[in-house]
Amino acid sequence: MSHTAHRGYTVRPATPADVDGARRVMLDTLYNEFGYGYVPQWHGDTVDIEGTYLDDPRHLLLVAVHDGEVVATTGVRSAGPAHPPHPRWLAERYPSGSTAQLVRVYVLPGHRRRGLARTLVDTACDFVADTPGYERIYLHTNTNVEGSEAFWRSQAEEVCDARGTGEHGPGVATVHFEIPMPHRSADRERTGVRANA
Repeated sequence: MSHTAHRGYTVRPATPADVDGARRVMLDTLYNEFGYGYVPQWHGDTVDIEGTYLDDPRHLLLVAVHDGEVVATTGVRSAGPAHPPHPRWLAERYPSGSTAQLVRVYVLPGHRRRGLARTLVDTACDFVADTPGYERIYLHTNTNVEGSEAFWRSQAEEVCDARGTGEHGPGVATVHFEIPMPHRSADRERTGVRANA
């Protein structure tokens, strides 16, 4: 996967040298934006970034780098939503293995409103389309985080609004989404169209 230039930023797959910076972005978001910090059963990948993302060819961690600093992340994992806490029907609709789950779509506050998240998500979706075995792209978001709901509604389809169900406990308002699968790279090259652009 090649690097993508974006208005003074470089978007690319993470390397071992990016692990500490990516972890800082993730933990800053969990503590400062979400307010509940690191929860082991939800956030184990933030500790084992290399094992989760870098060592598995069907997984991906993208970073956006500005002046040598990691300022944004987006991950892809071959895992559907876990039951519990999510509804059983949702876990059955998005089984692990054939589901690509987008995770850790985080941008540090000083670098928002520049299209970084959209570029990261588009790049991640292109990776999913070109990786054998994936059939769907799934994600869930905490709509209590400012801007998250509007962002995902601009490019994804709601599957389940779990607000008020308490599936994640107090302070978390979860909505589940699916992103349409982009065309594979051969189709994009043939038509000259970039999916999700």
